[in-house]
Amino acid sequence: MGNVRYSVRQLARLAGVSVRTLHVYDKMGLLQPSVRTDAGYRQYGEAELLRLQQILFYKELDIPLKKIAELMDDPGFDLIEALTGHKHALSARRDRLDTLLKTIDNTIDHLKNNTMSNFENLYEGMPREQAAVLRREAIDNWGEEAIRRSENALLEMGKDRFEQLKADQQDIAQRLRVLRGEDPQSGPVQEQIARHCEMIRGFWGLGPGEAIKARAYKGLGELYLSDERYTAADGRPDPEFAAFMRAAMDYYADMQLA
Repeated sequence: MGNVRYSVRQLARLAGVSVRTLHVYDKMGLLQPSVRTDAGYRQYGEAELLRLQQILFYKELDIPLKKIAELMDDPGFDLIEALTGHKHALSARRDRLDTLLKTIDNTIDHLKNNTMSNFENLYEGMPREQAAVLRREAIDNWGEEAIRRSENALLEMGKDRFEQLKADQQDIAQRLRVLRGEDPQSGPVQEQIARHCEMIRGFWGLGPGEAIKARAYKGLGELYLSDERYTAADGRPDPEFAAFMRAAMDYYADMQLA
């Protein structure tokens, strides 16, 4: 790219963003031009193009602008390391989308009168043996009556609501991973934990006005900590995230469910 300079309009067209967006980034100090001409025009060079690329990658991962600024202005920020992280995160998202598309196809095949016909549909994308093991473990942890109740509720809710519930699950997990360095009792973390609790309420088949008991929700947090599969990322154990989740869930249970 050399010493090529881009005007704000040229950069907006190149990156597929609006001129207004670049003005906002400039105002908040997230992306400032390397040069301002005597006439006040913004001009951007190679460093700014690379920084904008990073911003757009982080935005694709739903990270708030304020958090992006903190990450990129950290003295330890490494561009190659960040790009590698983006690649892993986007690959994981692609894999989740591929699985979700497969799940939709499988679910449609098993739908009858707009409801799923078999509890096995609740475990799409997993090998049959793995699904059976997970179901057996769920029964051991929560009791057969509770699991059957949850399965029946999920089977009756219809494919659109069920797919939305799974999409919420992925979104909440992603947002909480971004916030993992924050205080588990902080407002942004607890906002996502409230969404998590409501999502779990849906998976457990609790009816309108039927809240999760604090003890049960705390028990789920303990399960996250003791069984690495529940919080693994790309198949790799993540005990620090599991501990973060348990602490955040414990606090929420004490404050909102007790």
